[in-house]
Amino acid sequence: MNVQVHQQAQELLGTSELMIITERVDDVARLIGQMVKMGFVEVLERHIPRHWKQRGLSWGWTAVIWLAYSLTEGEHRKVAVEASITGMPHTLGQLSGQDIEPLDVSDDRLAHLRKPLSQPKYWHGIERDLNARRLEVYDLSQEVIRGDATTVSGEHAVTETGLMQFGPRKDDPSRPQLKVMLGSLDPLGMP
Repeated sequence: MNVQVHQQAQELLGTSELMIITERVDDVARLIGQMVKMGFVEVLERHIPRHWKQRGLSWGWTAVIWLAYSLTEGEHRKVAVEASITGMPHTLGQLSGQDIEPLDVSDDRLAHLRKPLSQPKYWHGIERDLNARRLEVYDLSQEVIRGDATTVSGEHAVTETGLMQFGPRKDDPSRPQLKVMLGSLDPLGMP
C-alpha cells in the first residue's frame, strides 16, 4: 500500500522525491485570512506611503503579519515577531504570495510602520476605508415599531431632576429606579 501511494504521489507531483514541510501555525492562517477578507492589506497599502528605499514586504502585509502574531501570542512587543516567523516561512509565503524574510518584520521595520499608524492624517483615512467596507445601511420599513419597557434599580441618591426616581414597580417600590425603553422594528425585532 505504501509503495502504491508513493507511486501515485510521484505521478501527481512529477518528481521522484516527495518533500513534506511541517510548520506550526496555530491560528495565524485564520487570522491573516480574515484580515485579507476585510481588505486590511489593501487599505493600509493605500494610506501608508511606501519609502522610496523600501524593499521586500509592503506595509499592508507587514502590519497583517504583525497583528496576527500579536493576537496569536498575546504579545505586543515588536522584538519577538522576527523570531516567531522564522518557524512558518512557507505558510506566510503561501498566504501572502510573496517570499517573506525575517528582516521584513524586524524590530526597526515595525517601528517605522508604527509611526504613520499613530498619526491622525493616516489613521483617519484607514479607519474611514475599513468602516466603509464593513458598515451597511438598509432602508427598512418603519410602519410598526414596538416598544418594550423595563426598569433598573439601584442604591442611588434620588434628586428631583436626576435619572433615578421612585415609582411603581413589580418588586420593591422603596428602591429608586431608572426606566429603560427599547424600540424594535416589527417584524424583524431589530433595535
